[in-house]
Amino acid sequence: MRIAIASDHAAVGLKAELREWLIDAGHEVADLGPDAGESVDYPDYGYKLADVVADGTVERGIALCGSGIGISMSMNRHPAIRCALVSEPLSAKLAREHNDANCLALGARLTGIDMAKACVSAFLEEEFAGGRHQRRVDKLSQPPVTSD
Repeated sequence: MRIAIASDHAAVGLKAELREWLIDAGHEVADLGPDAGESVDYPDYGYKLADVVADGTVERGIALCGSGIGISMSMNRHPAIRCALVSEPLSAKLAREHNDANCLALGARLTGIDMAKACVSAFLEEEFAGGRHQRRVDKLSQPPVTSD
């Protein structure tokens, strides 16, 4: 699978470990940065990751920051992105199965490497169930127009 991964400065270490683990598992991984721990702004990396997932360059994205909250918020501003912030594998599985999540967010300050790997595995292995979930997923990219 083609996967892109990006983080902020707080998650550079987790990103490096996950990148190597994913490559060892046979995935093609695009590391969108950063490479060092100097302070950076998570929206810059979230937007970059959102773009390559949305344009089909990669099939899935993994977004990391200290809590996972900021980078997931920036990712979800793109209408083609469905980024799920998770902390355990069942949520990662359900995000794929029910919500067709194309990106996964994790918090490096909250999630250890073994739990992060379990979440990523669940996210990558699960398929979207479609069916009754499809109409709900379609609505995520097409919010209703409201008028006053």
